[in-house]
Amino acid sequence: MFVLGIESSCDETAAAIVNNGNLLSSVIASQIKDHSAYGGVVPEIASRKHIEAVSAVISQATEDAGIALSVVEGIAVTRGPGLIGSLLVGLSAAKALAYGLNIPLVGVNHLEGHIMASFLAEKKPGFPFAALVVSGGHTNVYLVKNYHEFKLLGQTRDDAAGEAFDKAAKLLNLGYPGGVVIDRMAKKGNHSAFEFPRAMKDSPDFSFSGLKTSLLTMVKKLGGHFTQAQLEDIAASYQEAIVDVLVDKTIKAALDHHVSQVVVCGGVAANSRLRERFVKAVAGKNLELFIPPTILCTDNAAMIAVLGEIMLKNGRSDSLDLNAVSRWP
Repeated sequence: MFVLGIESSCDETAAAIVNNGNLLSSVIASQIKDHSAYGGVVPEIASRKHIEAVSAVISQATEDAGIALSVVEGIAVTRGPGLIGSLLVGLSAAKALAYGLNIPLVGVNHLEGHIMASFLAEKKPGFPFAALVVSGGHTNVYLVKNYHEFKLLGQTRDDAAGEAFDKAAKLLNLGYPGGVVIDRMAKKGNHSAFEFPRAMKDSPDFSFSGLKTSLLTMVKKLGGHFTQAQLEDIAASYQEAIVDVLVDKTIKAALDHHVSQVVVCGGVAANSRLRERFVKAVAGKNLELFIPPTILCTDNAAMIAVLGEIMLKNGRSDSLDLNAVSRWP
């Protein structure tokens, strides 16, 4: 089955084609340059940029896959969660194509899509497994029983990990996107140079607001002026505080629920230190680790298409009055 996936939940406009679980094309139009001056995503700008890009990325995806649009047999689109204006652009395009081509449409949960990105890699997990979804808007751990059954094991009580990275980078005037900048800078720093808190140690949930506050306090204490070496040490120490709790809580969740496989996905899963620490953490614990390729960690339509194909093959589809939802557990 040829399925077109469309993703527009935040600031990437993406389209992809899959066939029988095989990725034939994946196109992503990034808006980083449009939002960098603001240190974060501006919803109004994001929506307008999606309108400009959506037709082009769909055309490019079909061209790269070597098929005509008329060959597509189903459409999978991100319904939520995300920025409502951005979601509506992708959803409207998907509805128009489904109506025009007279083919089924299915709305996909963005977080479920991130988890299913692991099935696009050569090495695929088997059910059940524990999954950490970690991005700019989400930090959740799930027990994944099958393609459609997810049990929430832990979640952030305040900021998401990706948000903590972005806010730290803005506070330190390092640039945007914060996670990428801090990851790069931390490679030259000392992970134990500064002490940052690890919150909620005895809980399956996460909290990063206190970490952000401790950084603000440090910046004020040091007068806001740092040498390059200090910045590198701060970046490394701050990153380590985030990585510590993500790794520890995810591994504990997997062991507590007696699963032998761990999936790490979402934008922050591209972080090199997080990947390195997870590889070390599973060693000797009879756990197998699955992390999608970096390009499939950030928002993309391939993950939406691969889950959408499964849903469509199982007879699930939505009507053309399907609406976007900004929050969707």
